[in-house]
Amino acid sequence: MKFPGIDTSKRAALGAAALVIWLLAGCASTDHPFVPADQATLETDYDYVIGPGDSVQIFVWGSPELSGSFPVRPDGKITTRLVEDLPASGKTPTSLAREIEKVYEEYVKSPVVSVIVGGFVGIPTQQVRVVGEAAEPTVVPYRKHMTVLDLMIRVGGLTDFADGNKTVLIRYAGGEQKVYTLRLEDLISDGDISANVTLMPGDILIIPEAWF
Repeated sequence: MKFPGIDTSKRAALGAAALVIWLLAGCASTDHPFVPADQATLETDYDYVIGPGDSVQIFVWGSPELSGSFPVRPDGKITTRLVEDLPASGKTPTSLAREIEKVYEEYVKSPVVSVIVGGFVGIPTQQVRVVGEAAEPTVVPYRKHMTVLDLMIRVGGLTDFADGNKTVLIRYAGGEQKVYTLRLEDLISDGDISANVTLMPGDILIIPEAWF
């Protein structure tokens, strides 16, 4: 699905949104391949990136009056006790700490800053989304080694109306959109661990309603 005149990131987001709407509209009967064996236990190395809704604790060594906990606003910026409107979203805690040190050099001699993240909302590309017939559809911050079973525990499992074995997984890998089928009913109801799959940042799960 292509959208002329729109950059790659926006086109990917629009493509995912269109696919979600299409599937939830009742076209989920299309069969998709299962997750390949080489991705079933995929290990993903990644650095957590701060996002709007996170909170950051900033420690300025030797200057406790400048330290504190600050929320990341919806515009992705923070206001500290010394600097207003400092961009934080899209940065790792380490890169934000180094940037704060550069800014604070104007006011503090040789500042040493540490940043600790709390809240853990993250940016959209590092979140996992569940829509459809989950007990509690939601957005979950990705964490390393997260599996489908972990996610199902988080969302409270399936509803009584879910067609769990036709769950669709949308995944972006290498700049390409992949669509797979998950066997959530086998995993949750039958305890078939072979149906468990390691998740990746940005994964979207769409759980359709069963047609009785």
